[in-house]
Amino acid sequence: MDDVLRRLASVGPFFTVPCGTEPPGPGFRPLAALYGGGLGPYVAEVGRRIGSGPGRVAASTAQFGIASRLWSLGLGCAALSGRIPDLAADRVWWRLPEAGSLELWLPEPGELPAGELGESVLGHLALLDAGLREGFGVSPTVLRGNAASGLVGALRVLLDRVPGGPAVDLADALLGEGGALAGTGDFVHEPGLGVAFVRHSCCLYYRVPGGGYCGDCVLRTRPARG
Repeated sequence: MDDVLRRLASVGPFFTVPCGTEPPGPGFRPLAALYGGGLGPYVAEVGRRIGSGPGRVAASTAQFGIASRLWSLGLGCAALSGRIPDLAADRVWWRLPEAGSLELWLPEPGELPAGELGESVLGHLALLDAGLREGFGVSPTVLRGNAASGLVGALRVLLDRVPGGPAVDLADALLGEGGALAGTGDFVHEPGLGVAFVRHSCCLYYRVPGGGYCGDCVLRTRPARG
């Protein structure tokens, strides 16, 4: 798995996750500890950085960022090797640098079959989502939509750089009928853009000063009211 992670880093920053017994710098802690009691300060810092304040918008944005990183890591490893690292919340460590986005580190990556990606990531996110629902009132619909959006976004970036048959199959199984993320959005054809994913919920980022609508936002395609 170490070699796979090194190869995956060439795809881009969201796919870059160091591994090994020595952290790539000070300040790394298990994500499980963040979910256990550090969510308030973390969401407040995200809110400060995006200018929204420490409320639902920041909480949704924080969850979306973590979900996107986990999907990128899992899908990328699946595409390259047919295996994924163990993404349990106590196996993935994090830190937030003074400038830049969340950084991850895997002290002991482990290996799981690629088919366990959905269970691994969504089980991880369940811990985070529970804290965000209780502490910030973010709806389960928004959080599930964020997970789906992060999955599709990671897949799009990955397919530009890596042949992604296994990753496509995994995403299809999660988003399709009967999948864990079924009903979170639709794939539509947009003139000039080709096939696009449009989610059924909004991540709330439009409430960030100057944020606007995301490319897959349900509000972007909703007809204007007279």
